[in-house]
Amino acid sequence: MSTEEILIVGSGSTAFAAALRAQALGLTVKMIEKSVLGGTCINWGCIPSKTFIHGAFVRHTALTGAELGMGTATDGPRLSRFFAHKEQVVAHLRQTKYLDVLKKTPGVEVIKGTARFIAPGAVQVEEQVIRSSRILVAVGGHPRIIPIPGLDTTPYLTSRSALLLKAIPRSLIIIGGGVIAVELGQMYLRMGSRVTILEHGPRLLPMVEPELVTALEEALSAEGMEIVVNASTCAVSQDGTGTIVDAEVDGKPQQFRAERLLMAVGTAPATAGIGLEKAGIELDSKGFIRVDHEMRTTAPGIWAAGDAVGGMMIATVGAREGIVAVDNMVNPGCGCRVDYHKIPMAIFTDPEVGIVGYTEAEARKAGFQVTVNTIPAAAIPKSHVTGDTHGAVKMVADSASGRLLGIHLCCHRGADVINEAALAIQCKLTIDDLAGMLHVYPSMAEGLRLCAQGFSRDISRLSCCAE
Repeated sequence: MSTEEILIVGSGSTAFAAALRAQALGLTVKMIEKSVLGGTCINWGCIPSKTFIHGAFVRHTALTGAELGMGTATDGPRLSRFFAHKEQVVAHLRQTKYLDVLKKTPGVEVIKGTARFIAPGAVQVEEQVIRSSRILVAVGGHPRIIPIPGLDTTPYLTSRSALLLKAIPRSLIIIGGGVIAVELGQMYLRMGSRVTILEHGPRLLPMVEPELVTALEEALSAEGMEIVVNASTCAVSQDGTGTIVDAEVDGKPQQFRAERLLMAVGTAPATAGIGLEKAGIELDSKGFIRVDHEMRTTAPGIWAAGDAVGGMMIATVGAREGIVAVDNMVNPGCGCRVDYHKIPMAIFTDPEVGIVGYTEAEARKAGFQVTVNTIPAAAIPKSHVTGDTHGAVKMVADSASGRLLGIHLCCHRGADVINEAALAIQCKLTIDDLAGMLHVYPSMAEGLRLCAQGFSRDISRLSCCAE
C-alpha cells in the first residue's frame, strides 16, 4: 500500500495536463492507465479523425481543381498508404507529446492496470492499493450506443471502428446528427461512399446556431449527402446486401439501405464498473460525474474532469478542467474555475464551424439585452477566391455597451478564424473594436470585421478594403 500526493485515474489529455500542472507545483503524481497512454484524443479521436478528414479534404480539393482549369488526377485513393500515414501521425504525436514528455518530467509515474475505488480515497490496481487525499478522476468516455431493436445482431461501426476500416464502404447510413456524424459523414462521402444521415431532431447539430447549421446542411447536400431529419429509428437488420434501417420520418414509415451502419449518437462516460459508488461519488442520470464549478465531486478529496463530467467534451476543455481541479486541490479556497464562454471549439467539416461565447438564446437567457448580426460567407471576398461560398458569420453583442458576447461562424478555415474571435471575447472587445480593426485582404478572417461593420452599415455598399 502506498500514499501519493496526487493520484489521477486516466492518462489522456485531461489527466496529462493535470499531472504536468501538479508536477510544476512540486507535487508527485501517479496516473493509472488501463489502455494506451494519451487516451482517446491522440489514439482514437481527434488526431486520427482529423488526419483522415484532412486527407479527404485534399482529395476533394484535387478533384474540384478541374473546375478551375487546373486538371486533376483520376486514380482513386491509395488506402493502405493513407492508413499507414495516419498510424505514423498518431505514433509520432503519442511519442513526442506524451511518452517523451513523461520521461522529461520527474515525479510523474504511470501505473498500468484497471483502477477501481474500494473506499473513499482508496483505489485498487491489480493487487496494489493506492491511497491519496487528492484524487482526480479523468477516465474519459466511449461511443454511446442506444438500444435499437435488431442492433445486437446487426454489425455496426462506432467513431472508433470507423477509423479502422481497411476499405471504403460503397454506402453508409449514419444514425445521429451531431459532430461525429457530420465530420465522419463528409469524410466518407469525399472518399467515395454514398452517405445518408438520419437525425432524430429537426436539424443537425442542435447546439449550434441555426443560421450556421442551415449553411452547413446546404454545403453537405450540395456535395451529395442525404440528410434526413425528424427520423426516428425503429429497427435495424442485415441481409445479403448490407444493412437495413427501418425508420419513421415525420411520422411515416421509411426504409433505408446501405453497405455499412455507423452509430454516432454521442459520447458516454467511462464511469461504469470502477467503484465510484464506494467512494461516494454521485453520477447524473446519464452516468456523468456530478461536479461543482471547481471540479469537485460529491466525495471529499476527489475531483473529476474531462469527458467523464460531460459538458464541452473536447480535449482543450478537458485539459483546462484538469488544471483547474489541481489548482483547487493545491490552493483550497482559490475558487479557480473554468470560464466556458471564453473557450473556442470547432467542428471539422468543410466549411468548418467555429464557436465561442454565448449563443443568442443563451445570452437572452442569461439576462443580456442583445443585438445580433449575421452575414453570409459569400460576403467575404476571399470566399470567392477559394470558391468556398457556403457558410455564415454571426455575432451576438450586448446592445447597451456593444461588448461582444458570442461569435459563431461556418466558413472555410473557420477553425483557425475562431481563435481571433476567442481573443476578442477574452479581451472584452466591442463591435466597434472589431469593426475598426484592419485585416489582411483578402482573408477569411476579414469576415469578422465585415460582420461587426454590418451592425451599423450596409456592407453590400462597401468596396474592397473600404474603411
